[in-house]
Amino acid sequence: MTLGLPLATLYAFLLVLARVGGFITFLPVPGFRAAPDSVKIGLALVITFALFPVWPMLPNAEPTLGQLAAWAFLEAGFGLVAGLAISFLMEAFQLAMQVAAVHAGYGFATTIDPTSEADSGVLQTIAALFCGILFFSTGLDQQLIRLLAASFVRFPAGSWAPSNVSLDGIVRLGSDMFSIGVRVALPIVALLILIDFALALLGRVQQQLHLLSMAFPAKMAAALALLAVLAPVIPKIFSAAAGHTLEMLWKALS
Repeated sequence: MTLGLPLATLYAFLLVLARVGGFITFLPVPGFRAAPDSVKIGLALVITFALFPVWPMLPNAEPTLGQLAAWAFLEAGFGLVAGLAISFLMEAFQLAMQVAAVHAGYGFATTIDPTSEADSGVLQTIAALFCGILFFSTGLDQQLIRLLAASFVRFPAGSWAPSNVSLDGIVRLGSDMFSIGVRVALPIVALLILIDFALALLGRVQQQLHLLSMAFPAKMAAALALLAVLAPVIPKIFSAAAGHTLEMLWKALS
């Protein structure tokens, strides 16, 4: 007895794999880009097979090569849009730490960012690792799997196309990235500005003091202390921003 695999099922598998592969391209998990290609391919295959109940039923069992390529391009485009939206969420907190690091003096020390594999500030690397933990602890990964499953119900194979709603949502998330980053970094920057004013006044009173050697450790210690105070608040901000991002993605499916 021979087992046969219908071509429609194979084509559906390829289209689902294209959408999933486009999504994990921007997956903001620390160290994922440095992972072996076999791990990335395995993750894409596991998610694809997990979505088997919502695999699309192709209207044409034997599409042409050009039609299949166009469908795969559209599927990958949807995954890239969804992955880019989540990347904006992670970049907001790294932007906040970059702004704080420049004013606190941590910009002089760099290390390897596990997410981008590039030289990055110490606080930015900490923010990337912290957001990676929040990505799983808040259940955002599960919500994204549900979103991918619902996308195949709303947009079958090859039917999705960039719309004004989806493009406008991505632009808004990009602007929210800067607003969230500035709001998170604002308390730290305000405290450091007050320290600069205090040291400036002290320098006017006692000009013999070497305030430059005092400014760096004072500002670095103050930034770390304030970050420790704000640590319980950051997960709430992350959850609210993640909810707004998911709302935009669900709105694009409605």
